[in-house]
Amino acid sequence: MTKRAALLALVFALVGLGASVTAAYVHYQVLQNPLYTSFCDISATVSCAGVYRSRFGSFWGVPVSIFGGIWFVCAALLSVGGMVARPQVRESIPGYLFALSTLALAAALYLLYASVFILNAYCPMCLLTDGAIVGLFIVSGTASSVPMTTLPGRLMRDLRVLVGNPLAIAVTVLFVAGAATTLAVFPREGSGETGSTPTPTADQRSELEQFMATAERTPLLVPRDGARVLIVKFNDFQCPACGNSYRSYKPILAKYESQYPGAVRMVLKDYPLNSDCNPKSSMLHAGACHAAVAARLAREHNRGEQMEDWLYAHQTGMTPESVKQAAREVGQVTDFDAR
Repeated sequence: MTKRAALLALVFALVGLGASVTAAYVHYQVLQNPLYTSFCDISATVSCAGVYRSRFGSFWGVPVSIFGGIWFVCAALLSVGGMVARPQVRESIPGYLFALSTLALAAALYLLYASVFILNAYCPMCLLTDGAIVGLFIVSGTASSVPMTTLPGRLMRDLRVLVGNPLAIAVTVLFVAGAATTLAVFPREGSGETGSTPTPTADQRSELEQFMATAERTPLLVPRDGARVLIVKFNDFQCPACGNSYRSYKPILAKYESQYPGAVRMVLKDYPLNSDCNPKSSMLHAGACHAAVAARLAREHNRGEQMEDWLYAHQTGMTPESVKQAAREVGQVTDFDAR
C-alpha cells in the first residue's frame, strides 16, 4: 500500500469517525432528554433524532453509531499501519481494509434502505458515514494488489509480526479495552428510569379495582380518524405524572409517526385539577385551568408543541399570571383574556 493511498484512507476513516462520534453524542442526548433537538433535526424528513429513535438506530440496545465509531478507529489504525508498518505487512493492509469495508458497506446499504424506504427519513450524519465507508471501499480496493484468498494466511503471518512489536501490542490492547469499555458504559435503549415500571402490590391492585368499580362513568366517543391505535389522555399540565408521561411518550409517538404515518393518534382531554374550571375536582393546581387554555390557543398559531414543552418544564410554581405571559411569548397568543 502506497503512503498516498494510506493517507487518503486515513482521511476517510477520520471523517467517518468524526461523524460517528457526533451521531453518538446526539443519540446520547436523545436517550437522556426526549425533548432534545439536535442541529441536524432540520425537518420531519431530515432528522438525526428521528432515525436514532427508530428500531434501526440501535443493535442489541447499543446505538449503531457506537459500532460505527469502533469500526472507523480500526480502519484508522490499519491506515496508519499502511504508512509505518513493515513492507510485507503494508502490502496486506489494503486487503484487510477492503474486506472490512465490504462488510461495513453491506450494513450501511441495509440501514440506508431502511432509512429511505421504511422510515422515510434522512440522517445527515448517517449519510456522511456512508460516504466515508464508500471512500474506504474504493481506496482499499484500488490499492489492493494481493489475491483475497491469501488474506487468511497473511493474517496469521502478520499477527506473529504484531506479537513481536511492543508498540503494536500496546495499541491493540488500548483499542480492545477502549471498545469494550465504550460498549459497556454507553447507555442502552430503555435503560433510563422512565423505562422501568414498579410492580403494584396486592393492596394497590385491590384499591384500584375498588375505585374503578365505584367511579362515575361517562360515555365518551372519540373518532379514530383512520388510526390503528387511539390514545386518549386526560391531562393536567401542572400534574407531575402528566409531565413524566409526556416526556416518556413523545419520542415513542414520534418514532411510530415516522414509521407508520397516521397509524397512531393521540387525543388530549383537558382535566385540570382545579375547581375554577373543573367542578369535579378540588382546587389543587393554581395554573392548570389557564395552562389548558394556553395550549389550546397556542395550537391555533401552530405553537402547541412549544407551549406544551414550556408548561411541562415550568410546573413548579405555575400561576395564572406566568401562564398568560408564556402564552404571549411562547404561544404567540395576544388575545388570551378576550378568548
